[in-house]
Amino acid sequence: MTSLASLDRTWRNGHRVVAIDGPAASGKSSTAQWVAQDLGYRHVDSGALYRAVTAAALRWAGPPANWDPSTVLDCAQRVTLAPNEGTSFDVWIDGHEASEELRSPEVTSHVAVVAQMQVVRSWVNSRVREVATRFDVVVDGRDMGTAVFPDAELKIFLIADPWERARRRLLQRVQRRPTDAEIAAETELLVRRDAADATQTVQARDAILIDTSALTQEEQVGRIVALARASAAGE
Repeated sequence: MTSLASLDRTWRNGHRVVAIDGPAASGKSSTAQWVAQDLGYRHVDSGALYRAVTAAALRWAGPPANWDPSTVLDCAQRVTLAPNEGTSFDVWIDGHEASEELRSPEVTSHVAVVAQMQVVRSWVNSRVREVATRFDVVVDGRDMGTAVFPDAELKIFLIADPWERARRRLLQRVQRRPTDAEIAAETELLVRRDAADATQTVQARDAILIDTSALTQEEQVGRIVALARASAAGE
């Protein structure tokens, strides 16, 4: 029987993979983007793909209450990834770049439902694996080191205190210092999201756990880059 690890090597065609997992708002995407830049890899944000599928479903699948996995998967076929001039990828929907649409409140409120659909998860994972056959990548998500790249050279699992995660998310969203009341409300939403995502947000047994609650982004990026370079040097 073919193992997940041997399949992973086949998918990658010799390219390197750094997999960064963790719960919502743990800083995965921004950290992964910076790590990719420092390493000269490409950053693949699996969360952006889930958001893009959600945005496509909002356009073409009717009221969210009526969404079924088959219909949402049909909408996913309108989503593509294209390398940009930097070190990441742009997400396109139906032939148009869609980065602004992905962060809309409506997409944010429905993406968790879409991300729990197994057919959508399989579709996203396939897209991410395809990219890794062509580029050295830093990928982030919730099951990159378990389901998608079980044999990645380096696996990182980021965590942070829910209050700190909520504070960071609000700071990015509102571009000012959030109030304690705002942070408390956002913390409650994140805790609920954690519960909904629990089956997907699992730390791989060989992943390195990094608690970023008291770290600056520069510190956590530096730690991961050092680990990646040490891993590459040890091969």
